[in-house]
Amino acid sequence: MRFGDGSMRNTMTEKSAASPVALVTGASRGIGRAIAIELGRAGYDLLINYASNEQAAREVQNQIENLGQRAHIVRADVAVAEDRADLVKFAVESFGRLDLLVNNAGIAPRQRVDMLQLSEDSYDELMDTNLKGPFFLTQAISRLMIESIQSGAITHPRIVFITSISAYTSSPFRAEYCLSKAGLSMAVALYADRLSEFGINVYEIRPGIIETDMTGPVHDKYSRMIAEGLTPQRRWGKPDDVAKAVRAIAEGYFDFSTGAIIEVSGGFSIRRL
Repeated sequence: MRFGDGSMRNTMTEKSAASPVALVTGASRGIGRAIAIELGRAGYDLLINYASNEQAAREVQNQIENLGQRAHIVRADVAVAEDRADLVKFAVESFGRLDLLVNNAGIAPRQRVDMLQLSEDSYDELMDTNLKGPFFLTQAISRLMIESIQSGAITHPRIVFITSISAYTSSPFRAEYCLSKAGLSMAVALYADRLSEFGINVYEIRPGIIETDMTGPVHDKYSRMIAEGLTPQRRWGKPDDVAKAVRAIAEGYFDFSTGAIIEVSGGFSIRRL
């Protein structure tokens, strides 16, 4: 694990110093990047987690600082217990509070393989990163949030899980991905139930077919399927579409909806004849 310098511009305002704080995992690119920047626009200070691309993370940091908010970058693999513990410690040391956790980090299979030939190594890698990591990071952050509520440091923290329409859509050539997202969907329900007594709301956002690096290898296939009517709204989803849903949660527009599933998929789930 490695921490960024978290340097702040001289133009930092007093408002920013009192801003709510969000941790976004996998925030250096794609959906996570869009979420982090949108939260910066909403007045949040950001802890930007990345796995390998430090330059991309610093670009996100610069954009958020240009918005007048504080931003720190931190390299951590959510699949590694020690990294998760250090990530929580760094959040406390850097900001002294955490108002919002966005579990966004996730990976696709290295190869799309028929589930009848799926290896245990691929299964374990996807489960560790996409399910085990977010589950136990949320456990640690939940404890921190409860302590912060009890001390009066924060009042109404929130937790968001970015899952996928793959949580309920069969894709036999990436079964391990579907299983990890289905499990993550249940984690949302479990945490929403368990944390409700403390006033911590938990949400699931299910993106559909979003134009990112992850979908790059199947871009032509999905473009054709979208054009042929796979989704009622015949366009690719954009990372900003997901980011706006997170912002709505962060700004309190769904505060009586803990456990809610918000699908951002262009109508993919509609059954049609």
